[in-house]
Amino acid sequence: MTPGERREQIVSIVRQRGRAAVDDLAAAFKVSPETIRRDLTVLARLGKVQKFHGGATLPLATGEGPFRARMSENAAQKARIARKAASLISPGETVFIDTGSTTVYFAEELAGISGLTVVTNSAEVARVMDSAGNGARVYLLGGEYNRSNRQTLGPMVIEQIRQFRAHHAVLTLGALDVRSGVMDFNNAEAQIARAMIGQAEQVTILCVSAKFGRIASFEVCPLSRVDALVSDATPQGGLKAALREAGAEIHVAD
Repeated sequence: MTPGERREQIVSIVRQRGRAAVDDLAAAFKVSPETIRRDLTVLARLGKVQKFHGGATLPLATGEGPFRARMSENAAQKARIARKAASLISPGETVFIDTGSTTVYFAEELAGISGLTVVTNSAEVARVMDSAGNGARVYLLGGEYNRSNRQTLGPMVIEQIRQFRAHHAVLTLGALDVRSGVMDFNNAEAQIARAMIGQAEQVTILCVSAKFGRIASFEVCPLSRVDALVSDATPQGGLKAALREAGAEIHVAD
């Protein structure tokens, strides 16, 4: 296992548990505590963990409330989805990114891509992109701030989105089915997603497979507007057929 692979797994453990001790990590990876401390120093510099004496926890920005819980749910699947989705982005492109735990993972994976312009309503995505140090231009859309999800919402955000054109809109969702396509449980978030879709050439949806075949209250876009679906598993049955018919590419994270 390379140091990079070990650090990725350390981040996954911290996200799943909320915190992890140096001694426990050293035992799990069969390395010295000094090696783990060096790993945590690197990860803290990248903003992926927050060090404390004897271990690490989630960064302060994601350390409390509902967003912390969402970052911990299905952490391994979300990390794989994010890695696969980042492979669809090219240097120099402009990318809309909406609010979501999976899009935070995605923003971390963009660190290796140069010359990006990122437009987002997520304060956490903006923080991650800024700390990556890859020279990305980051635009944090202004509007009414929602602390629980660390995002801006409302008409001001939508008005600003219309001032941009992007190569990609990379979005999370609440549910996905044949009849309604992409859906969300929050109307304000659905409006943001629709605005980003309207200004993007390509639409990529990040979705854990648990959301296949479910419904949510607010429609975002039909399957025909989805260019790529990135998930931890391939949809089955009618949903798979409908995505294929709509021309959407299905990418399954390794």
